[in-house]
This record gives sequence, structure tokens and C-alpha cells, in this order.
Amino acid sequence: MSAMDWVSGRVFQFVHGNNLVYNTCWEDPRLDRVALELGPKDNVMVITSAGCNALDYALCSPNHVYAVDMNPRQNALLDLKLAGIQHLEYEDFFKMFGHGRLQGVDRIYQQKLRRHIQPWSQEFWDKRIKFFDSRRPFYYRGTTGMFARWIRVYTDRVAKVRDEIEGMLCATSLDEQRSFYEKLHDRFWSRKLKFLMNRDTTLSVLGVPKAQRRQIETQYEGGLLKFIKDCVDTVFGGLPLNDNYFWRVYLTGSYTHDCCPEYLKPDNFQLLKDSHAQKISTHTDSVQGFLEKHDAPISRFVLLDHMDWLSGRFFSLLELEWKAILERASGMARILWRSGGLRTDFIDRIQVTVDGQRRELAEMLTYNETLAEELHEKDRVHTYGSFYIADLAV
Repeated sequence: MSAMDWVSGRVFQFVHGNNLVYNTCWEDPRLDRVALELGPKDNVMVITSAGCNALDYALCSPNHVYAVDMNPRQNALLDLKLAGIQHLEYEDFFKMFGHGRLQGVDRIYQQKLRRHIQPWSQEFWDKRIKFFDSRRPFYYRGTTGMFARWIRVYTDRVAKVRDEIEGMLCATSLDEQRSFYEKLHDRFWSRKLKFLMNRDTTLSVLGVPKAQRRQIETQYEGGLLKFIKDCVDTVFGGLPLNDNYFWRVYLTGSYTHDCCPEYLKPDNFQLLKDSHAQKISTHTDSVQGFLEKHDAPISRFVLLDHMDWLSGRFFSLLELEWKAILERASGMARILWRSGGLRTDFIDRIQVTVDGQRRELAEMLTYNETLAEELHEKDRVHTYGSFYIADLAV
């Protein structure tokens, strides 16, 4: 390992081991709903992240959603959302998680929420509940939120393109939106911004490990910076922003009632309050650790992009994780994952032991490439290089 790789790894470990990293999910659950085909008998395992997508899946009324994350701060956020759904009225809940601000949140937390969350989550929010009651909204908190806040400062005070951004967000057609983006393009993509986006420290804050960066650099013509720029160009110039709550919340610091995750819509909030939120449980563990301790079969696995993280020097852990998946998967299990790279070639190198025999994982996966490609083109986030839907036959 080179000295730079060591430094990059230490920075990434510090960021992810000591902070709330994700204050909102950065994967489009509208695609996942189509790909997962959730039914009432399905048990879903998803990496928690900010919990938005676990709530989204619960709205499809599966049997249960297991939200698993090694970072307890991410589970603490989902715990707080679940307590808010169960014990707040919709207006206050939307102020808290829609606007990212709720006046008097400390009193509300103590009176209505604290006793309904797990002890570790209590300890975390006892010190940080004011994230929701300050001049800076919650969505500019956490490490990704810190970066979003920096970009807000950059767009408003350095590039001075706030008027054009507001124009894009309010555009009534894709042509109108694209015209605003063309006006801000050159001022936004300054040498200073390009330099920043090409740094390992910046990528660590955004949750991009060195192994994922290598995949993009080796597979994408033009390298990482070109990949990032092409993704942003597509989002603002090729996809409508009117329902793209992923980018809106970081550009403005809040959602709107018309542009927000499904769990923040009134009817869905009520559905979660009445019954569906009870289908979710949080678990602070690795995917492997959770599956080895768990008894019930899992029919749907949502692995986000975390296999990219393990694909380098932690490859042996990736093989152990897949062993645990195979042992806990139901007969017709389906697995979704994303990758920063254009291809997850490392999947073909994974070998697992089944019934005492060493087998290649690729032999047991059946991919729905046509649907995956179709959905990937519609991805509102559009920062992943590829999307996968695979059925598992053991």
C-alpha cells in the first residue's frame, strides 16, 4: 500500500467511524420498487444509510424490513424518524424532516420522542437534537451535509449562480431547465471546483472510498472528474428536476411538499403511523454479522454500493459476506446493488462454499440486465456507474 493510499484510508475511516455521514439516502427507491417487486411475504434487508429507503420499502407492505448499518449514527437517524412518525403530528414531522428545522425541538424531543428510541440513539440525539433547531437546517449537517453547505456557499458567493439554480428548480419544461443550466455551466465548473472534486479528502466526505475511485478511473474514459461532470450535466441538463428531491435538498437545504421522499407525503405518513412503520427494525452490525445472527429467511437484499468498498484489500470479507447471504437467502431471493464503476468485475472472482463444495458466485446469479439498464437511465440521483438486479439460485 502506498503512503497516499494509507492516508486516504485513514481519512475515510475517521470520517465514517466518527460522524453521521448520510442525512438523506442517495439511492432512488422508485427504481428499487420496480426491481424488487415486493410482496406481503418478503423480508427485506437494506443497508440503513439515512433510513429514507427503508421507510419507502415499508410502504409497499412487505413482511419486514431489516435496516442494517455498521455506523450506529445512521441507525440513530432512522430511530428518530420512526419515533417521529409514531408520536408527532404530520405538520411537525414535516417541519423536522422536510424543512430540516423544528422550532422548540429540544422540548418536543424530551417530551415526545426520546423515550421511544434505543439507548445508543438517545445518547447520540441528547447531544445533537439542536441540529433541527438552528439557522443551519439539518440537511446541511453530517459530513455529506457539510459538503452540501460548502457547495451552497460556493454557488451563492463564488460562482454566483443562485438565480440560475432557482430557475432550474422552478422550470416548467426540460428545455427551460436546460437553458438555465447552460447559463451557469462555465461559472459553476471553475478550476477551483474541479480541483476540489478530484481530491481524496473530498470524496471521503462524500462516502467514496479509494477502491471505488479506482474502479471509476480505470473504467470510465476521462477518469473520475469527467465521470462526476458528466453525471451532473445529465442531472441538470437531461433529467427533469421537478420531482428530483435528492438534488433539491442539497441545493436548497430542504424539501418541498411537492418534491420530497414518499415517507414525507401526508397519506404515506399516516400509513406508516397506522401500521407500516412497525415493519421496520434497526440493527447495528455488518451485513455478514447481521445475517449470521439472524434466523428468518431473507428474500430481498439491497446492498447499495458498499461492495465497491470491499472489492480491494477487503475482498476476503466480501466472500464471507456472500457466504452469509447464501445461507440466509430464501429460495427465490433477489439482490440489488449499485456501483461507482461501469462493471462489477470483482463479482466474477467471488468464490463461496455451498454444501461443502467451492463454487463461483457468478454461476448462481441470474441477472435482469434489460430492466436494470432501463431503470438506471431513469435514476434521478445519477451518480452511480451501474445498477444490478440479480436473482439467486442455490
